Amino acid sequence: MQRLLAIALLTWKAAFRFRLFLVVAGLLLAAVVGLPILIKDDGTARGFTQILLTYTLSTITGLLGLSTLWLACGTLARDIEECQLQMVAVKPVGRWQIWLGKWLGIMSLNAVLLAISGTSVFFLLQWRAHKLPPAEQEILRNEVMVARGSAKPESWDKEIEEKTAALVKERLAKNPVSQADVPEVVKQLHEQVKAEYQVVPPGYMKPWQIDFGASRDSLKGRPLQLRIKFNSADRSASGTFDGVWQLGVPKKTPNIWRSEVMSLAPDTFHEFEVPPDLLDENGILNIVFINPNNTALLFPLEDGMEVLYREGNFGPNFFRGLGIIFCWMGLLAALGLAAASFLSFPVAAFFALGVLALVFSTSTLSNAVSEGTIGGYNAEKGRSGPLPVDAVVIPVFKAILGVINLARGFSPIDSLSTGRSVSWGQLGQAFGQIVVLLGGIVAVAGIIIFNRRELATAQGTQ
Repeated sequence: MQRLLAIALLTWKAAFRFRLFLVVAGLLLAAVVGLPILIKDDGTARGFTQILLTYTLSTITGLLGLSTLWLACGTLARDIEECQLQMVAVKPVGRWQIWLGKWLGIMSLNAVLLAISGTSVFFLLQWRAHKLPPAEQEILRNEVMVARGSAKPESWDKEIEEKTAALVKERLAKNPVSQADVPEVVKQLHEQVKAEYQVVPPGYMKPWQIDFGASRDSLKGRPLQLRIKFNSADRSASGTFDGVWQLGVPKKTPNIWRSEVMSLAPDTFHEFEVPPDLLDENGILNIVFINPNNTALLFPLEDGMEVLYREGNFGPNFFRGLGIIFCWMGLLAALGLAAASFLSFPVAAFFALGVLALVFSTSTLSNAVSEGTIGGYNAEKGRSGPLPVDAVVIPVFKAILGVINLARGFSPIDSLSTGRSVSWGQLGQAFGQIVVLLGGIVAVAGIIIFNRRELATAQGTQ
C-alpha cells in the first residue's frame, strides 16, 4: 500500500506541475457560478432546476470526464516517453502497483474536485431557492429538493408478446408473406396489440392498479404525486385536452378522491398532488382516468403513469448522485490508463475519445438491433432482408450495447433534477457494475499489456 500511495503522490505532483488541478478547479467553479449568472431562469421551479442542477452537473461531469481522460492518458504515456518510468520500473515496485497507484492518484484528484464543485452547487441551490416566489419554493421543496421513490403499474409485456404471437400465427396462416416481410408484420401487430393497452377512446375510462408492497405502511398520512403523460393523434383548438381523475375504491379505501376537470397538454409530463390514505388494505392504489374528449388519448406503457412518494431528504440524495458520477470517473480513468499502456499520448487520447464516441452512438446500434439488420430501408426496393454479415454484426452490436448499458443505465442528473431517489442500493450497484466489473476488466487488460510492454524498446534504445 505504501508503494501505491507513493505512485499516487507522484500523480498529484504531475497534476500540479501541468497546472491541471488548478485549471480544472477554476473551470468547475466558473461553471457552477457562471452558468446561473449568464443563463437566467424563468422564475419557475422547473426553470430554476434546469439551470442550477441539470446544466451545472452536466458541465461538471463533462469537464471532469475530459480532464480524467487527458490526465490518465498523459500521466502514463508521458512518463514512458520522457524516460521517467524506466527509473521507477527498476525499483522494487511492480508494474501493477505503478498502474493502480496512478489510478488511485487520479481518483483522489477527482474526489477533491467533485467535492468542491458539488458542494458549491448544493449551497448555491439552497441560497438561490430563497429568491423564488413562495408558490415556486413550495413546488421546489415537494418535487425537486426531495428524494422521491417511484411506483408504476405492473408490466403488460408478457401478455402483449403472447397476444402478438397468436395474431402473427393467425395472420401468416391466412395470408402468407415472404420471409423478409415477416419482421415488419410482427412489428405492426405488436404495435396494434400494444395500442389496446394504451388507448383511452372518447367517453371511456382507463384503470391502473399500482402495488406499493412493503412501502404502504410508511405512506400513511403522506400525500402522493401523480406523474402522467399522454399523446393524441388529433389537435384541439386550445392545445389541451380535458380529463377527470379518480383515486380509491368505495368501501375499500379510507378515502376517495375525484378531481375537477383538468385541462392538460399532450406530449409533456404533468405532476399533481393527491391526498394521502388512498391505498386499499393490500397496499394497492386504484387510479381511473375518464376521457370526456371527442378524440382518443394514448398513455404510453413506458412512462404514461407513475406515482411518486417521499423517501428521504435532498442532501444525502444529492451526494449519492455525486457518488455515481464519481464511479463514471473511475471507469474513464481506467480507460485512459489502459490506452496509455500500449499507445503514445496523442494516440491514446484519440483512442479513448473514440471509445466515448462509440458510447454516444448507441442509438445507431440500437436501431440496427431492433431492425435485425444493418441494411436499413430502401425507398425504391422497400425493406431489405437480412444481409449475410448480420449473423455476425447484430450479435456483436447486442454485446456492445449490453456492456455500454451497464454504465449508461444510471442517470443521477435526471434523477436529481426531478426529485427522484438515488438509493444506496443504486449507488452500490453503480459501483459494482461501473467500477468493479467494467473498470476491473479494463484495468486487468491494461495491467497485462503494461506488464508485457518493453519500456526501453518503446523508446528506440537497445
